[in-house]
Amino acid sequence: MSEWLPSLNSLRAFEVTSRHLSYQKAAIELRVTPAAVKQLVAKLEASTGLQLIQRKGRGLALTQHGAQGLDDLTSAMRLIESSVSKMRKPARETRLFVSVESSFATAWLVPKLSGFRVLHPDVTVLIDSNQAIVDLENSTIDIAIRYGVRSRGELIVHRLFDDKVFPACSPNLASGPTSLHTLEDLSGVPLIHWDLSPLPWAKETQRWFTWKNWLKQAGRSHLSTDKGLYFSEYSQAVQAAIAGQGVLLASWPILRNPIDTGHLVAPFEQYLATNIGYELVATKETVKQPHVQAFINWLLDSAALEASAKSPFFNR
Repeated sequence: MSEWLPSLNSLRAFEVTSRHLSYQKAAIELRVTPAAVKQLVAKLEASTGLQLIQRKGRGLALTQHGAQGLDDLTSAMRLIESSVSKMRKPARETRLFVSVESSFATAWLVPKLSGFRVLHPDVTVLIDSNQAIVDLENSTIDIAIRYGVRSRGELIVHRLFDDKVFPACSPNLASGPTSLHTLEDLSGVPLIHWDLSPLPWAKETQRWFTWKNWLKQAGRSHLSTDKGLYFSEYSQAVQAAIAGQGVLLASWPILRNPIDTGHLVAPFEQYLATNIGYELVATKETVKQPHVQAFINWLLDSAALEASAKSPFFNR
């Protein structure tokens, strides 16, 4: 074994600078100043007696001597990082951040999370139900579940569900004084509206969840749609429908449970199969983490099981 080696800090500074070919970017990764990085590289060059990095135009370039040792040095740094990681005390918990629309979280995801915790008790799942579309490549969010949003950038996308949209209401309203037998009967009952206008990303969703658009596609564009209640939160609209306050445009994956349990009914046979659905989205880097991939696999399996289960409504 060699009796002499340069300092580990100078070797690391050279390796990081060589990857970025920038003292500024290397400084950000190493959390020091560019001057400190440059000084460490100069210290390594003095130790070896060779110039390893040189100026080239406005940037940097490796010399022949610098390039010769870079691959081995990068591999060595990765081995050191791996060794230190194995020697460290394991973290008490691993956190997984999921961005998901609140109604899908409340009605579908959260009730199923106990199944994931049984399989992975060391992973804590944190739900962010903010309505904003998170930039996954520049945030702490690991996974997003989105509806009707076109994903941009190099993201991993898995379709969980295709959606079906149909009118739903409480059993009492369906069989009440103004009984509901055909779509024409909607003119005699309040309609519950999900107001998507404040959400700029929801244009595709509006095509299916606005009563005017839905009735037009169902061939009933002459029916009035202005009356009724308006909610900005879909979960509040669902609760109003369960309470018998009107008829709601229902999303099948979200409202399967209240329909199967009889809290809501679908009084008509008509439904529209949409061209949008619920999608799981993550970055290519994030899915490399074992706990993230474990959650993705569990979520895909849960969605497949849900999709395979039959419902009386769609078999009528």
